Amino acid sequence: MVGSCVRSRGAGDAAGVRAPIRYSYTDRDQPLSAYQTVFALESADGTGSAEMPSAARPFTARMVAELVSRGVQFAPVTLHTGVASAEAHEPPYPERFAVPEASARLINAVRTGDGRVIAVGTTAVRAVESAAGADGVVRARAGWTDLVVTPERGVRTVDGLLTGLHEPEASHLLMLEAVAGRAAIDRGYEEALRGRYLWHEFGDVHLLLPAENPHTEHCFSNCR
Repeated sequence: MVGSCVRSRGAGDAAGVRAPIRYSYTDRDQPLSAYQTVFALESADGTGSAEMPSAARPFTARMVAELVSRGVQFAPVTLHTGVASAEAHEPPYPERFAVPEASARLINAVRTGDGRVIAVGTTAVRAVESAAGADGVVRARAGWTDLVVTPERGVRTVDGLLTGLHEPEASHLLMLEAVAGRAAIDRGYEEALRGRYLWHEFGDVHLLLPAENPHTEHCFSNCR
């Protein structure tokens, strides 16, 4: 699994208090600790994400240990999450990212074997795809990325995606469609509305896999 591992720092307000961006449906401000995932690390220069990389929020240290004991490997990457989608259909802003050498090697080894690369969140997809060449090989890289993953561009390294539920006009939906196809996204969101799933920041997370993947019985996918 590939997961983004930067801490949420947020933007300063008029009083100088730093707090992450939050959505209006939350009843109150949460402490900064509530926005950190099990993968969060302090940033060396004190900067961080404006929003929580929320796909990883359901993970706990115990769950990660259990997954590792079952043979799941984790490849940490960093992406300083910006505002997800400030306006309708607006592409994501450029974001800082880093894919270390060890993670690049692990991802490439999984891809050349019989494993699958599952990204934990759209931030992880953007970081890894920004470090992948046209040949699909991931190389250690750090800097700023303005990559927008669309169905036309496709994904080169990611076989599946754990992600939250995004607003209908969010540009992230194009990335989800690139991973699993439009039919899968439509069916998944129809089910989410019927089941009254919780949206985005502190909401539910679902697994997206492409149609040709054989492990699709319990996921939103193109399988019939």
